[in-house]
Amino acid sequence: MIILKSNREISSMHEAGRLLASCHKEIAKLVAPGITTWEIEEFVNGYLQKHGASPEQKGYKGYKYATCASVNDEVCHGFPRKSPLRNGDIVTIDMVVNLNGALADSAWSYGVGSLQPETEELLKVTKDALYEGIKACKPGNRIGDIGYAIQTFTEAKGFSVVRDFIGHGIGSVIHEKPDVPHFGQEGKGVRLKEGMVFTIEPMINIGTFHTRMDANKWTARTLDGKYSAQYEHTIAITSNGPLILTDQEVV
Repeated sequence: MIILKSNREISSMHEAGRLLASCHKEIAKLVAPGITTWEIEEFVNGYLQKHGASPEQKGYKGYKYATCASVNDEVCHGFPRKSPLRNGDIVTIDMVVNLNGALADSAWSYGVGSLQPETEELLKVTKDALYEGIKACKPGNRIGDIGYAIQTFTEAKGFSVVRDFIGHGIGSVIHEKPDVPHFGQEGKGVRLKEGMVFTIEPMINIGTFHTRMDANKWTARTLDGKYSAQYEHTIAITSNGPLILTDQEVV
């Protein structure tokens, strides 16, 4: 069942989203060769506590951390660790913020130092693909329109779209309906209605879209070891179109 959100609920989630976006902007200042994802994890814990919020994914299905920190070929759900990031790496920091019971979810990929041109292009295409998907989020469109927009844009640029992990509804819990694939067919799937709130979070790879799981049963990697990037926003469907609740441009 898809739970439509009231204007009040969306407003509360927007406040959580603003806090999350401001945290990402601070992380961007920290990312450089030599920093560890464990230091970023500690920063996020402290930042959220300082602002009266909590990391919702800590404890979710036994997950131990405030962030997912996925490096290079890690597609998603990488664990924070104490090994330093190196020049040329990319790291995706994903988090869910709980502010007074309202949730927001956003992941962002960061380049570490100087990147290879192909890696720079991966980051650009992945971020642009996210916004191509958001453009399709109009009342009356369908879930398949979002995935189609992302897939056709990405594949035309020579990259691939991960199939094993998708976007999702969000509300009082992290994962609700609807499922939001980042691939698909126009005009297919659930029709978008005012009050829907969900994430769009394309994971885009340089090589194959196939993934494999680490022994920890959380972290997914590209099957061929090539780099993967991800950008994610939480959005609400309004009568005027999509409202980005985690927009970093307005904090």
